[in-house]
Amino acid sequence: MFITLEGMEGAGKSTLAEGLSELFRREGKAVCLTREPGGCGLGETLRHVLLNTASRVTPETELFLFLADRAQHVADVIRPALDAGEVVISDRYADSTIVYQGYGRGFDKDALYRLNHLAVRGLWPHKTLVLDVPPEEGVRRAIRRNEKVGSTAAEGRFEAEELAFHIRVRDGFRDWALKNAPRCVLLDATLSPERLLDAAWAALKRDWCGQARGFSRGE
Repeated sequence: MFITLEGMEGAGKSTLAEGLSELFRREGKAVCLTREPGGCGLGETLRHVLLNTASRVTPETELFLFLADRAQHVADVIRPALDAGEVVISDRYADSTIVYQGYGRGFDKDALYRLNHLAVRGLWPHKTLVLDVPPEEGVRRAIRRNEKVGSTAAEGRFEAEELAFHIRVRDGFRDWALKNAPRCVLLDATLSPERLLDAAWAALKRDWCGQARGFSRGE
């Protein structure tokens, strides 16, 4: 079972990923919780380049660095975990590149899909939860988070983009989710973390009435 969480900065993906992983573990399932960029050794190096505010990379360089990270992430982490029967939950995956570089940067979305398909060797998620939040609120949350943990310079390059970019990304995620239903499910990320977790868990239960039979809230 391969689940990805998508959405703009500050949507609450990391918090939801932690919550879902805990619920799956309560059900007795092994969980691989990972992220992009940075889910493998090479990815950690590329994450510093891609997210650091001091990085001055071209849109083309940015695109191919994300693809390189993803290809290695699939080979080193995601496929081995799936082969071992684990539930894989990834904070970002291929849909992020299609939205950020397609809707956000203006690259051809069909070409981006093909490039991602090649990078992941055809491995797409079973279910993608897209967290929707107004751009102003998402950026505000992300900046506050970065300031709290002292990562504004190290991981704040996308937060520093102009508001128009974030609006394009938010609209892009909404459009892409609708075009890729039922794999993609749009969730209201303005909900409290507890209610968002409930909504995400319910969406997963609906999809796996066979595999997910017996899922509970795990209280």
